[in-house]
Amino acid sequence: MIAVIDYDTGNIRNLIKALDYVGLESQLTADPAEILAADGLILPGVGAFAKAMEALDQRNLIPVIQQAVHRQIPLLGICLGMQLLFERSEEFGDHAGLGLLPGRIKAIPATAELKVPEMGWNQNRVFDKASQFAQSATGQYTYFVHSYYADCPQAIITAGVDYGVLIPSIVQQDNVVGMQFHPEKSATVGLKLLTDFKRMVQTYVDSRN
Repeated sequence: MIAVIDYDTGNIRNLIKALDYVGLESQLTADPAEILAADGLILPGVGAFAKAMEALDQRNLIPVIQQAVHRQIPLLGICLGMQLLFERSEEFGDHAGLGLLPGRIKAIPATAELKVPEMGWNQNRVFDKASQFAQSATGQYTYFVHSYYADCPQAIITAGVDYGVLIPSIVQQDNVVGMQFHPEKSATVGLKLLTDFKRMVQTYVDSRN
């Protein structure tokens, strides 16, 4: 069972449908016991970083998510959910994140040629060819809607896209994965990447049994 963490950050209907399609049984929950008992976690999100962290804090979910990661439960953060995995964000001030990945969230520099937010399809370039997500992402286009990006160590960047700066599109450190794009809106490529996460979850389940 996949726990999709519920903290009122937007419509996740398409995500649930995509998980169903790839055979990942899921439940939307803010219950700590259900989260800690899950085979894998997904942290979705749209909107502002500080408001999202406040919502997680109000539900006492910050230590629960951190504890789950400590237990090696696979965690996938999507869009804003990916950004929350990092140490801090510069969006509308300076705000602490979950601290699960090293790095800061910064504004995408606006230029005459590139509008912010980045909205639409962009092509992924894979840096970590050993990653379980590499084959599905290499050279593929995925769908983005965001104004901020992760400034983080190259060592945790699985894939990235060019949008004036290198924007990490997939990051990974051990059992923690982030996707800046929306896999549920990225057609066949997104479904393949969710299937890769499904395999990651199965590996965890097998190791636990």
